[in-house]
Amino acid sequence: MTAFNPPVGTVVRVTKIGQTYSAILPDGSDVTEHFENYVLRKAVKQNKAIKYTEITNGDKQWRMVAIAEFRERAQASLPSTEETSEDHSKFLDFLKAAESIRPSSYKMSDLKWKFAVRTVLRGKNMMVTGPKGTGKTVLAFVLRDALDRPFFNIPLGASQDPRSTLIGNVHYHPDRGTFVGESEFIRAIQTPNAIILLDEITRAHPDAWNILMSALDYKQRFVRVDEAPDAPVVNVAEGVTFIATANIGAQYTSTRTLDAALTDRFIVIEIDYLGREQELELLKDRVSGVDARLLEAVTNVAIDLRRDAQTADPHVTEGLSTRSTIEMAELLRDGFTFDEAAELVVFPQYSQAAGEESERTFVKQVVQKHRTIAKGEKPAMNLDPSNDSALPWD
Repeated sequence: MTAFNPPVGTVVRVTKIGQTYSAILPDGSDVTEHFENYVLRKAVKQNKAIKYTEITNGDKQWRMVAIAEFRERAQASLPSTEETSEDHSKFLDFLKAAESIRPSSYKMSDLKWKFAVRTVLRGKNMMVTGPKGTGKTVLAFVLRDALDRPFFNIPLGASQDPRSTLIGNVHYHPDRGTFVGESEFIRAIQTPNAIILLDEITRAHPDAWNILMSALDYKQRFVRVDEAPDAPVVNVAEGVTFIATANIGAQYTSTRTLDAALTDRFIVIEIDYLGREQELELLKDRVSGVDARLLEAVTNVAIDLRRDAQTADPHVTEGLSTRSTIEMAELLRDGFTFDEAAELVVFPQYSQAAGEESERTFVKQVVQKHRTIAKGEKPAMNLDPSNDSALPWD
């Protein structure tokens, strides 16, 4: 064992994974080789740190101290993140020009885009909510490209084993003993300035929420790799932003009501339905070679259904998503008729229950109205296509 003569007051934390002990300095350096194994075992058993101390006769020795001393030293060793007035001025200038880095193909209000960019630049947690098919998940990818950030996608809705997904799997090696193989999530949180997409957080198992709690807490920002109180922790790197997508509402099956403490760790951004002009512009950008009147008809069907769903006595329970209007437009480009596109994409989303009073009957009437308008004919019914400015989502 080589000589180890650190300054008086040095504090070391001891961690254990499986049967392996590690001694770590506040700056993250591993100094395990300088300690006897029985000392490390004792520190873990008592949940203590080890401090290099000068005793009364001038000699120096290692003594057990409260784990809080290590945490204080670790916090003090972090570089200063205080923002200067010059830094803040540059930040404000960049934020003012945020609109210029948004791709034209992604439609979102200027205010909410600026808010989303600011949230990432500040390394805050963002929960993206809103109706289905409005681009909640896409927002994370657009921010990744616009801000040129490292990116990790953690699909929480598909996870059957939260601990394996977020922490990793336990392995055994004859030389290393028992150890934890890092998950992509653990690698992600150690990547400075990364954007970490927590997709479908409302479909995640509550055990996943428990693991995420400390990582999302701005005063903690770590993940404990084991449930034991003395288990090692992995700190979240500087500038990391967590973006969670959430489907909230009774219409979404297999989702869970989020814990209030978890929700409180996020800034919420609601993605709205697009207004008529934005929806039409999006379809023209995404799908070329389709008659403009047909794209207008697709847009108007969506706007009418969204408007109806927001009334006090709606005929339909939810509006038509932008994902669906894009699919209709693509079918039109591929040679399907307007009626065929509606039959394939729109009608299956609405119930036939209640016969003539069903959701689908109303939807068919809306489709018929806008099909005839697209052909330059007088509509067969009057659904009062009021001005977009009255819509609650504009």
